[in-house]
Amino acid sequence: MTDPAIEIIDYTWKYLHSDGEAVRGINLSIAQGECIGLVGSNGSGKTTIANSIDGLIPGQYHGVKKGEVKVFGTEVEDYKRGELQRTVGLVFSDPEAQFTAMTVEDELVFGMENLGLGLEEIRERLEWACDLADLHALLEKPPYEISGGQKQRVALAAVLAMRPRILILDEPTAMLDPISRAKVFDVLSRLRQEQEITMVLIEHTLEHIVPLADRMVLLGDGRVLHDAPTRAFFDDLERIRVQGVVPPGVVGFSGWLRQTQRYAGESALFLDEAADQARRSVAASTAGENR
Repeated sequence: MTDPAIEIIDYTWKYLHSDGEAVRGINLSIAQGECIGLVGSNGSGKTTIANSIDGLIPGQYHGVKKGEVKVFGTEVEDYKRGELQRTVGLVFSDPEAQFTAMTVEDELVFGMENLGLGLEEIRERLEWACDLADLHALLEKPPYEISGGQKQRVALAAVLAMRPRILILDEPTAMLDPISRAKVFDVLSRLRQEQEITMVLIEHTLEHIVPLADRMVLLGDGRVLHDAPTRAFFDDLERIRVQGVVPPGVVGFSGWLRQTQRYAGESALFLDEAADQARRSVAASTAGENR
């Protein structure tokens, strides 16, 4: 049996000078190749978890740590300097925070050069990343002068070009319009089809997470409040809403059908499923009226 990709055990973290713990008593195991949607209101602990997996906590933050955070069976603090970042790729909500180069091409190549890859392999990975994220037309442009959606695809492609085994996305589409947001998630969908990669997706807007996530984890007040396969996760919508998480419209409609006893089946995650539930509800209502 293989080790989990990520294993968080009785984990508590308190930032220096903060009044309370950012996360407390977290236990979470993520299998290799699994995609997790990590959701919760602002301040629930999502970014702390992301930074803990990537080693930014405690590497670049001061505080008090209890428990363990393991990546492929090794505690993050036991990795040599820079070694963990070869395994874990982190994409932030602000892509410019990751930019270091003057052109998109140089930005994509920068991380691969730091890994010491040969020229031929860099060329192959660059071509693959540009195909995946549709960036060929932008290679000579300064990354600071392209659109927000293009910037986020560049930041994502730069991380993917380093071929991390784990990809963490901390609200990568928070500042994007709906069209640009959809394009970013199209890249992630293609990636899941082409490679076995472990993903942790942190997002406030859940419409694009649902088709990708195997499981959903709800955080609140620094604790894990709910952890379930994606469809079962939405069976209790009130527990989710009370934490400030808005379910996708399709899921909300399906929940209303079940709450009002118009439909007794499982939650719908997709539009065609909700439409089928609505048809069955109407048919059952019509049949009852005709009796």
